[in-house]
Amino acid sequence: MPTAERIEAFLARVERSEFLEAIAEFYSEDATMQENGEPPRVGREALLANERRVIAAFEKMRARCVRPVFVEGDQVVIRWLFEFSAADGREIRLEELALQRWQGDRIAEERFYYDPAQLRP
Repeated sequence: MPTAERIEAFLARVERSEFLEAIAEFYSEDATMQENGEPPRVGREALLANERRVIAAFEKMRARCVRPVFVEGDQVVIRWLFEFSAADGREIRLEELALQRWQGDRIAEERFYYDPAQLRP
């Protein structure tokens, strides 16, 4: 079960746009991430590779946690607001819920819930 301090440290990393560092520091080696109903990505290296791909697609990415954060045992729910800026000037705003299952002080499973229509121009 994560401590409040550990969760706050994770949120701070993401809000500083330190996405790769957050994955390296807070996710277990065999962690999974899943977008809506898509197949999950498995393993921290796969999570890092996907994050590198997303970062490369945009000039700027910003994240903000919309509080409160809900914690019940090893389950954490975070409401995120992401803003992406593309090289062509396109702006994308994505609001999502992240459901996490922690094992000790690391995230073992994470599933994102959002409306994919937000990604359309």
